[in-house]
Amino acid sequence: MRLGINLGYWGLGMDADNIAVAQEADRLGYSVCWAAEAYGSDAATVLSFVAAKTERIDVGSAIFQIPARTPAMTAMTAATLDTLSGGRFRLGLGVSGPQVSEGWYGVKFDKPLARTREYVEIIRKAMSRERLVHEGANWTLPLPGGPGKPLKLTVHPVREHIPLYIAAIGPKNLEQTGEIADGWLGIFFDPEHAALSIDPLKAGRAKVGQTLDGFDLCPTVTISVGEDVKAAADTQRSYAALYIGGMGSKEKNFYNQLARRMGYEQAADEIQEKYLAKDYAGAAAAVPHDLIDSTSLLGTKERIADRMQAYADAGVTTLTLAPAGFTLEERITALRTGVEALELAGLA
Repeated sequence: MRLGINLGYWGLGMDADNIAVAQEADRLGYSVCWAAEAYGSDAATVLSFVAAKTERIDVGSAIFQIPARTPAMTAMTAATLDTLSGGRFRLGLGVSGPQVSEGWYGVKFDKPLARTREYVEIIRKAMSRERLVHEGANWTLPLPGGPGKPLKLTVHPVREHIPLYIAAIGPKNLEQTGEIADGWLGIFFDPEHAALSIDPLKAGRAKVGQTLDGFDLCPTVTISVGEDVKAAADTQRSYAALYIGGMGSKEKNFYNQLARRMGYEQAADEIQEKYLAKDYAGAAAAVPHDLIDSTSLLGTKERIADRMQAYADAGVTTLTLAPAGFTLEERITALRTGVEALELAGLA
């Protein structure tokens, strides 16, 4: 099992430290450094900067938002980043959510499964450097009856095949991800509930005559190091409450639905109710300790090693760490502990 690092969103006040964190991950042998985007910084610019400041570590988008870019533009960005980084780019995609898609980008959040499938088809075609011709429900290239003509990507990526990942949570999205992607980006992944995610992914792979061999199962987990597990878990409460309570609307919050499928229906209701009422402290307090503990790496190096073994046993191939803490020292400590725990578990 390999390790990754997720820098999250740029612009949260830790930007100068982010490069130091990425460089330390590079030095320690982490396989990939991911960056996110929502409605602040874009991930492509951040990844270009990280690639310029590192030597070996891959850089990946977790995620590029599908409503933010046309598929051809995403193919251009992926090819450019792969070229500039010397063949170190991984393309992660996701549909985002209805609030961001419609409120920020002005793109209707409808039929996300069909839109994602078509988006990936166009990207694959563009990056294969064949002339781009496509006729679908969402995009037609070239536009009919006009001056447009089929064009071919002029940039030559370093690799013939840039790995493509999809962030998916719901069963249908997961199945399609197994069918059309090279890897899966997960969040709030509990090894004891692994089947909720892995079974649909397997079904999707089976549709195209494949297994999970060679398919990268890549969840992001928060890591907080310390003797006091409860205190470590408490550092993750606001993060969990934001996603379960506030990411999306009351009617459509994929993270809230995931918590329900994991058996936390009552807590999911309370977290969302309090968060949407702007009682953020109350929402954080309502997050069950067990939910945080089961989806994070908390405690001593030995305890973290045990949890890493559980992730490996569940089939995870790249475990991406999101270090807790606001100081550089805390985040670097988490990175180094991650490597030591992986070695202690015999998974390095």
